Amino acid sequence: MWHVSQETRWRGSGCRFFGAIGKRYKLFRMGSKAKTDGVGIFVAEKWVHTVVSVERHSERVLVLKIVLGDCLLNVFTVYAPHSGKPDEEESFWDDVFHSVSCIPQNEMVVFAGDMNEHIGSRILEFADGLNLVNCNTIVYEAGSQVGNICSWPSEKYS
Repeated sequence: MWHVSQETRWRGSGCRFFGAIGKRYKLFRMGSKAKTDGVGIFVAEKWVHTVVSVERHSERVLVLKIVLGDCLLNVFTVYAPHSGKPDEEESFWDDVFHSVSCIPQNEMVVFAGDMNEHIGSRILEFADGLNLVNCNTIVYEAGSQVGNICSWPSEKYS
């Protein structure tokens, strides 16, 4: 249905189709002026009509709202700054926290991306502070990189 992407390294924002007709994906993206960072979400062609909004917060945070039956699903793709940049880290987490906290409780949330070493307490604090469930964390190399964090409002599933 969809695939999130980080480090797209494209300038500006936009969307476009990739692939052969009938098998295409539409990329909704947000990049930076310097062609660094950048996030995007590829949506399969047969699901593009279900996209109701795209919120491009920054070159590190993009939210796609999709209708699934009678539910609204908010798909976040995020690209956290590398550790050791405290100003960027705080700005990133403030943006993410604000973006997720504005979503109504009756809407689902999927949060996925490249967390760049932001494992452990920060992610748990984030999930706990917004009453989300951390259902999947993948560490690619022992302690060096984290990706694919998925969560949704826990009240719906408790």
